[in-house]
Amino acid sequence: MAEQDSLRERLRAQDVAGFVAEDVTLVGGVDISFVKGSATGEACVSLVVVSLPSLRIVYVDCVPVRMTQPYIPGFLAFREVDFLVARIEHLRATRPGLVPQAILVDGNGVLHPRGFGLASHLGVLVGIPTVGVGKTLFALDGLEEHSVKRIAATRLRKGGDAMPLVGKSGRTWGVALRTMDDAPNPVFVSVGNDISLSSAVAIVRRCGRFRVPEPIRQADLQSRRYLREHHNEQ
Repeated sequence: MAEQDSLRERLRAQDVAGFVAEDVTLVGGVDISFVKGSATGEACVSLVVVSLPSLRIVYVDCVPVRMTQPYIPGFLAFREVDFLVARIEHLRATRPGLVPQAILVDGNGVLHPRGFGLASHLGVLVGIPTVGVGKTLFALDGLEEHSVKRIAATRLRKGGDAMPLVGKSGRTWGVALRTMDDAPNPVFVSVGNDISLSSAVAIVRRCGRFRVPEPIRQADLQSRRYLREHHNEQ
């Protein structure tokens, strides 16, 4: 798609000037949960900001939305990104002191068949460093989830251990990261935008409490809670 190609040209897989992962004190997490069985695309978009190193929630925003675009594999961002951008712009307008220095996205960045997943798309549009955190792995460039997880099971022995995801082309697409000692199943971390891979991994490591980094986990919990309260979701 021409629009995606144009946005991808603006992607920067390096830290913006002055960005130091260890100095970050506010990290955002975004997620969208859907009403089960809804034929009209009803959902809830959630933005959560946590403070580091405590992982204390300092901001929550959950808003009901209705999806108008169909889901097309490889182009998920075009269905969801405008709703995420709107919540970030609302935060900027109402609580500028809580705008996060980095945002973790429940989805992929450059670890994507077109090299430009939801995390990259969002980061280019909002101008905040973004990190893709995938729970499953796209098959690309010779990387396949089953074989990657098999190798990771032997190499990732404790929380914080990471393994680069190097394709047949020689490109490093991201990292398989074991976030916690008691969470052997890795997540797949990739650059979204305006951040280096090493900084992306460092941020995710700092957000560990469970397998899924806390900002994303809380965004998911908050959106699901909203749906339970307003749509009787179980």
